[in-house]
Amino acid sequence: MVTFRPVSPDLLITTVAAFCRATAGRVVVAVDGADAANPVTLATAVAADLRAAGRPAAVVDLHDFVRPASVRLEHGRHDPHAYRDAWFDYSSLHREVLAGLHTRGAYLPRLWDEHTDRSARARVRPAAPDHVVLVAGPMLLGRSLPFDVTVLLETSTAALRRRTPAEDGWTVPALAEHGRTVTEAPDVVVRYDHPDRPAILVAR
Repeated sequence: MVTFRPVSPDLLITTVAAFCRATAGRVVVAVDGADAANPVTLATAVAADLRAAGRPAAVVDLHDFVRPASVRLEHGRHDPHAYRDAWFDYSSLHREVLAGLHTRGAYLPRLWDEHTDRSARARVRPAAPDHVVLVAGPMLLGRSLPFDVTVLLETSTAALRRRTPAEDGWTVPALAEHGRTVTEAPDVVVRYDHPDRPAILVAR
């Protein structure tokens, strides 16, 4: 029987951080969650907890790895299929962050500026031997990305509709559809309909 354990927001942060600390070497962590779940906020708090304990940590926002507007908006500004399959540059994320950290000992924190639609002109950052990089954003699972640790902020479609700004409501069908197709089991699943009352399930 699958049993989720209710935790406080602070305990969620320390639990995920402890899970990251238990993984040796350079570690890339997926914090998979819709924008409405604010995955970057959780990832930033976890990174701060890790640094306070002496483990180097940084956060990469998936929105800094979007494709140029000419690609992601080719079929209009409100196409759910484009949002799911053409909006984010997962292959560059793999190359510049996951493979970069493990093969070159360095990673690129930002690739593209979504607001100016130009290169972010970020410099590659060297990583310590025990560096943790948390990648936060939507639809990270199910992309064949070799993350070392995976955390899923599980949000129901009803909660997504409730918490997503009206102007971004067109993304909800894509998020729900993608969630239904993911078969890989996250290491940590967080029921996140109510971020002030999360519940967790640790798979390993």
